Amino acid sequence: MTTTSTRRRAARLSLRTRLVIICLLLVVAALLVSNALLITLLQRQLVDQLDERLRVAAAAAARLPDLDQGFDATAPPVRDAVERQLVGDVYVVRLNAAGGLSRSLRPAVGDAPELPRLDAAAVAARGGDPFRASGGGSDWRVIAQPVRSSPRQDGDGGRDEDREASATGTIVVAGSLDEVNGTIRGLGLRMLMIDSLVLVLLGAIGWFAVRAGLRPLRRVETTAAAIAGGDLSSRVPDLASTRTELGRLAAALNGMLDRIEAGDAARAATNDRMRTFIADASHELRTPLFGIKGSTELYRMGGMPERADVDTAMNRIERESARLVHIVEDLLLLARLDEDPTARTQLPLKLTPMDLRTLAADALHDLRALASDRAVTLTGPGGGPPGAAPVLGDEARLRQVMSNLIGNAIAHTPAGSPVRIGVGTHNTLAILELSDRGPGMTAEQAARVFDRFYRADTARGRTQTGGAGLGLSIAHSLVAAHHGRIEVHTSPAQGATFRILLPAHTDPLGD
Repeated sequence: MTTTSTRRRAARLSLRTRLVIICLLLVVAALLVSNALLITLLQRQLVDQLDERLRVAAAAAARLPDLDQGFDATAPPVRDAVERQLVGDVYVVRLNAAGGLSRSLRPAVGDAPELPRLDAAAVAARGGDPFRASGGGSDWRVIAQPVRSSPRQDGDGGRDEDREASATGTIVVAGSLDEVNGTIRGLGLRMLMIDSLVLVLLGAIGWFAVRAGLRPLRRVETTAAAIAGGDLSSRVPDLASTRTELGRLAAALNGMLDRIEAGDAARAATNDRMRTFIADASHELRTPLFGIKGSTELYRMGGMPERADVDTAMNRIERESARLVHIVEDLLLLARLDEDPTARTQLPLKLTPMDLRTLAADALHDLRALASDRAVTLTGPGGGPPGAAPVLGDEARLRQVMSNLIGNAIAHTPAGSPVRIGVGTHNTLAILELSDRGPGMTAEQAARVFDRFYRADTARGRTQTGGAGLGLSIAHSLVAAHHGRIEVHTSPAQGATFRILLPAHTDPLGD
């Protein structure tokens, strides 16, 4: 429960506050460890220095003559050499061989330390190493040094058989650690004050440094808020090099925003085109349906008393039904193409070797039959004599393409406008084109002429460049299914040329 509440409180803190707190905690940990290590090393060094002074003082005291009379009775040079080592509260006593107190050579300022039993064996076991003792609320460092008597001499000035010095007691020198502990406490207090000042300064500097460092993130936040408010055109500025994390974040966000904006624009455009398409399809379907409905209502109301009237109405219903079937077939084909983006190359085409000159000749006859007032010529691509254009194609589908182009030329060019049909090859492409001398199109209209949902002339209820907006779209898709392309070259008042380009079939026809 405590951990959960702590996490909740941490989550309420800003990123800047959390970063500063984390940095300060790391600094505190580093200072504590370094200070503890420094104080420990310093304390050990001071204790070692005290031990060395005690060791020197004990060695010198053990060599003093007339030691039983105290320091005042010793030779002044030797006494001064000992007392130079006895700095601070120092306690010096002489013990006998059994460890009992023989003489107090220098009393402690306060309470003397509590010494363990220091007989000759215990002193020999310690080997002259310092050890810790306590007493009077203070800590002491103690060294026990054995005192040996001088060897005896005979009356002739020679030595007797016992020429070895014998141990007659122990010198104990103890130095208080109060001075060392005071030094350590004073140093620790000063370090604590310095560390506190350093933490305050680092906290203030870190606060402003982190604030400056997070300023680019606040700009990202501002941009995100603008985008959330609906402004998809907002972008994160170039905050840093793309080699840095912030630069890569900004680049990734801008890339994501570009895709979101493009997707949103595409969805909006798709919705607009879909609404336009539905309106166009409804308009195209409504006209034959109303004709059929009118004929059936007229018959039901008895408005066709004669057999000839019934035959006329049935002929009209048949024509409108055929028109409906044609529109529905176009819609189904477009729906199939929309269902799978790869369907354009997966249509069930019946590919056979053929020559586009056949389609060009049939288009010439169709145009002369449908618009006898137009001058129709057959040439090569761009002019000149027509040439062979062998391809591997589905003749029925390619006739559908050409039929749509012919219908577009008749419907959207003035009566009597000449039309040219070109056929031939160029490099590895077979070309079939239809060129008119109509009003042409603008660059914007030409760029969208094959868009099945595009309407350039909404006032007329039909597209200026493609009937109900289906024919040219279907033509474009069918040519793409043949691994070719269809192009339009046009300009206002200069007419339009629709050019079909297909891969040329180099094998002889009929292979």
